Amino acid sequence: MLILSGKPVFGGIARGKLFYFQQDENEVTKRLIKDTELELKRYEYAKDSAIAELEELYTTALDKVGENEASIFIIHKMLIEDNAFHTSVTERIVDDHFCADYAVAQTARDLTRTFSSLGSSYIKERAADLKDVCDRLIRHIQNKNEKRIELQEKVILCADELMPSETMQMDLSKVLAIVTRYGSSNSHTAILARTMNIPAIIGIGAEKLSMLRDMEAIVDGYNGEVYIEPDENALRRLSQLEEAEAKKREMLKRFKGRKNITLDGTEIQVFANIAGLNDLNYAIENDAGGIGLFRSEFLYLGRNQMPDEDEQFYNYRQVLERMGGKKVIIRTMDAGADKNIKSFGLAKEENPALGVRSIRLCLLRPEMFKTQLRALLRASVYGDLAIMLPLITASEEIHRAKRLIEEAKEQLRAKGVQYNENIEIGIMVETPAAVLMSDDFAGEVDFFSIGTNDLEQYIMALDRQNLTLESYFENRSHEPLLRAMRIVCDNAHKHGIPVGICGELGADLTLTEEFLKMGIDEISVTPSQVLPLRQRIRTIRLEDRKQLFDPAAVKA
Repeated sequence: MLILSGKPVFGGIARGKLFYFQQDENEVTKRLIKDTELELKRYEYAKDSAIAELEELYTTALDKVGENEASIFIIHKMLIEDNAFHTSVTERIVDDHFCADYAVAQTARDLTRTFSSLGSSYIKERAADLKDVCDRLIRHIQNKNEKRIELQEKVILCADELMPSETMQMDLSKVLAIVTRYGSSNSHTAILARTMNIPAIIGIGAEKLSMLRDMEAIVDGYNGEVYIEPDENALRRLSQLEEAEAKKREMLKRFKGRKNITLDGTEIQVFANIAGLNDLNYAIENDAGGIGLFRSEFLYLGRNQMPDEDEQFYNYRQVLERMGGKKVIIRTMDAGADKNIKSFGLAKEENPALGVRSIRLCLLRPEMFKTQLRALLRASVYGDLAIMLPLITASEEIHRAKRLIEEAKEQLRAKGVQYNENIEIGIMVETPAAVLMSDDFAGEVDFFSIGTNDLEQYIMALDRQNLTLESYFENRSHEPLLRAMRIVCDNAHKHGIPVGICGELGADLTLTEEFLKMGIDEISVTPSQVLPLRQRIRTIRLEDRKQLFDPAAVKA
């Protein structure tokens, strides 16, 4: 028996054969060229092809693992489009007469050195992302096909390190566990494992890992150990550990069907965030009380034509019917910025996060917006649907959106199409403007939902996709965000409307009590976090909870 040790990133016991995936290494030769124009064209072709691939991968990942994890492909796309990166490559071609693939390789080498010299461990770990980006560009320059992980049976997947694109294109249902020689707790492999509940160990460091393929092994994801050809003692000990952990999971399942109620009797809504119909299965399986955020833009991504009204209606109706009368909050299309939809033909912006996106884009293209609104209204008769407007910063945006909703209703009435006349309209609170105006906005809408990701980004003036600033996020206390949330809760309850959270911070169980005591009425999290959050809520006592929302209260 051989025991290999590494760093555990997601617990679990997995038994099976080791499958070692050997990545292709791009061979790049330094060549001096005369025709720089031709070489620049080769580079631009590779750049366009790589960006198209990344947009497709983003759509695939959005459906498989959700928005937070899919955003890695947006970061890759931004690296390719980065002016400094582009300038470095083109200067090496034009000034030094290097061939395109060597120019990309040299740029990657210099940037990797820069990453390695920076203090943040997170940034150093992003070297793997840079390698993935440059390998993709070089592959297109050299006209090579992409090597994919083809799995014929369920296996323990081993590799030096797994690139995001490799994991998104394989059949994850056939992965029993993941073991890598390198990596870190912030690497894509670690994030994927935690998202998909796959036992994983990183940093094994064993050079002979590739020699162990097809051997029987057990992965102990709790303690970070891989047992190769385990003996009887190891099998017995791991079986006992697996049995103990199974009891813990079974205990968690006992919370299915129970209320999210605190020790002193306060009930909190626990909903799920979804990006597509696949996520819906997980939401139902984990007994979500409703859907707190349905990201409707997934219907638009990765395609050359916008979905028509019937296609949108079909998707919305499916979600509502399958949720069986539970509330479903659908966010209207939140496109632009890091979600650039090809069919929209949006102009390139210097600062897209502050540009034409979300509700601004919808109001600039009212006919497109009304297509979505009609689909939503038609679906509203099949369940408890609420419409949520993103990135609201002014009352006029709410008023204009409401007018378009009324126009959509009138169009349906003219055709004799049924819809829910009393459909709830809410907004996402994700800007400082929305926080400051929340007293006014609360009188205009039926509910608030706080998008903690963007709100914290804007409050702190920190781009959450800028790798250089990651050290700020590593050490954040969240206090500015929490103060803003308290203001929003107080103003919402003053007007008799509920307030929820739909950002990833809602799953931070160390903050659950803080959220409930400030008056949060509903928390929406990834489906896998529903039951742990329910368990946490049932341990909290809220005698001093502020501004309790009274569901029976009727807005004036």
